[in-house]
Amino acid sequence: MSRVAVLFALLFCAVLALAAPAPAPQGNATTSTFPELDKRVTHTGRGTWYYPSQNQGNCGFWDSDSSPVVAISKARYDANNGGNCNQWVAITNKANGKTAYGRTRDSCQSCDQSSLDMSPGLFKKIASLGTGEITISWHFQAKGWSP
Repeated sequence: MSRVAVLFALLFCAVLALAAPAPAPQGNATTSTFPELDKRVTHTGRGTWYYPSQNQGNCGFWDSDSSPVVAISKARYDANNGGNCNQWVAITNKANGKTAYGRTRDSCQSCDQSSLDMSPGLFKKIASLGTGEITISWHFQAKGWSP
């Protein structure tokens, strides 16, 4: 009977070893390995518009003025080494609640960290061009997302 007990104990230990959870990744693995799981940060700042057709954007593309494109602050662009290029942004006009989506294609020298410069085509989706400047809230969409 003792052999059966020993065999049962060994089998039980083997099952426990296989069922044990794997160790959690160390460091910042969630941010670098699973960017779609990053915490969404909503920024509130100034929304303005510019003509992207006049220059090639810092992301290396020529865009039309009707394309839904945005320029993020130069400081934010540089801090991420352009890593937000082609990443979509959800932008909401705080005054009227209208929301539109723009693709990051450039940087804005005069924008602070929480502000965006938009193409006329994108800006018109949430305000009239005559307004010139609006208060917005915005956040990056998960990389790979598109409307």
